[in-house]
Formats: sequence, C-alpha cells, structure tokens
Amino acid sequence: MNSASGVRSVEVGKWDAGLTRHAVDLLRPVVKVYHRSRVRGLEHVPGGRCLLVGNHSGGLITPDFAVFAVDYYERFGYGRPLYTLAHDSLFHGPAGELLPHLGIVHACPENAAAALAADAAVLVFPGGDEDVYRPTRAETVIDFAGRTGYVTAAAAAGAPIVPMVSIGGQETQLYLSRGTWLARALGLTKLERRLFRTDILPISFGFPFGLSVLIPVNMPLPAKIVTEVLAPIDVPATDGEPDDITAVDAHVRRVMQTALHRLARRRRVPLLG
Repeated sequence: MNSASGVRSVEVGKWDAGLTRHAVDLLRPVVKVYHRSRVRGLEHVPGGRCLLVGNHSGGLITPDFAVFAVDYYERFGYGRPLYTLAHDSLFHGPAGELLPHLGIVHACPENAAAALAADAAVLVFPGGDEDVYRPTRAETVIDFAGRTGYVTAAAAAGAPIVPMVSIGGQETQLYLSRGTWLARALGLTKLERRLFRTDILPISFGFPFGLSVLIPVNMPLPAKIVTEVLAPIDVPATDGEPDDITAVDAHVRRVMQTALHRLARRRRVPLLG
C-alpha cells in the first residue's frame, strides 16, 4: 500500500449503506451474469477488524472490487462496511466525490488506520497499478512490486491479514506490457508520477479498438472470474510494528502464490474457466 500524495484528510466515515446497496444491485448482474463470478471462502473473514489483501487484475476497468463486494454484502449485509483502499487515478473527476460514500477511499496510511480502528473489513491491492496491468502471460504471478505498507498497517492496528486470490481478470483483454519503457522513452514518467502516481503506460489488445496504449479503453471480455478467500494470518508486532516486515510479506505472497496456482490448475479454458 502506497501513501497517496497530497491526501491527508481521512475519508473513512462517509460510507452510505443505502447508496452502497443500490450500487451493489447494479453491479450484481455484471459480475454474476457477464463474468459468472464466484467468491469462495468468505467464512474466513473474521468478525472484527481485518485487512483483506488481494492480487489485482483487469486494467482500468478492474472488476475486483465489484466481484468481491457483491458476495461480501450478500453474506454480511449492510451493517458492516467494506472499505477499499484505491489508487489515486480513480478519484479524478466526479467519481472522486462519490467513491468514499461507497467505502472506496484513497490508499493512504491515514485511511487504512481509520478504517481498521473502526473494526471494519478493509480491502487492499498492494500491487496497485503494477499488478493490475501485469502481462496476461503473468496472470498467475503474485506481484506486489516490492510494496509492504499493508503489513505495517495491519501490525499497527493489531489486525490479521486475510489473503485472497483471484483468477480471470487478466483474460478480459490481452495485456501485453506495463509499458514502463515506453513512458520513459516518451519522457512521461515525471508527469505521470505527479498527476497519477504511476510511471507506466500499459499496452493491451482488446475489443473493439484493438491495440490500446492506456486509451482508448477496450470493453472487458466476459471472462469467468473466481476469487478465493484464504485463512487469516496473524501479524506479529512489537510496539505496533512487525518484527520482520519482509518475512511477513514473503509469507503472505507465498501463501497467495500457492493458492493462485491451485486455481490456475482448475481452470481449463481461458475466458470460460
């Protein structure tokens, strides 16, 4: 989890149960019919504060939040908010005012701490932009791009880490490259970091525009998406800090990698599942 540049006002507490219910009702046919989504293992989500840690897929129109939120609220109802720590790029334009009311807040330490202090379930995708645009050939690779802030956040709050893995999102189009080399060649990295907190220029191929370099945005293909929630991992801490951040991160990624490989072995045909 990275600290969002310039974001210091806590957005947690703006969650609106009624608005979230309406949004989930709209998202349900998209994920359940179009993506035939399945979420397994929700019994592993504890009743108190916890940090759900997932791999991230599907590019700009990522289905990860929608897939999980639909099943989360069906099981737990709307008396318990799900907070999702999201990348800065989602908050440009009118959506920036709406998203906190759905529990989607800037991925910064302040929001993470406030949500966990409220004993909420908090969802984070540590790999962020690097992970969501990983090449399709690396669909079954857990890659957090060296980011370990999620471990610190969990330890400071005394919250377990609940790993979750998802497969299918990188089949919604053909992701060719993160395009870091292209951003550098065009001299865009400094501008992108300042505006969007990223230094990639992803290249993909899909429908209806064919080749896309970030834009135009292709329509996601109807790939079947399966998400599996794994058993909680307790984070050892000393004075609110993990004994060994690197070791905890490595353990979390190892558990997730094993589970993702298991899902991949069960997947017979791309898109169809």
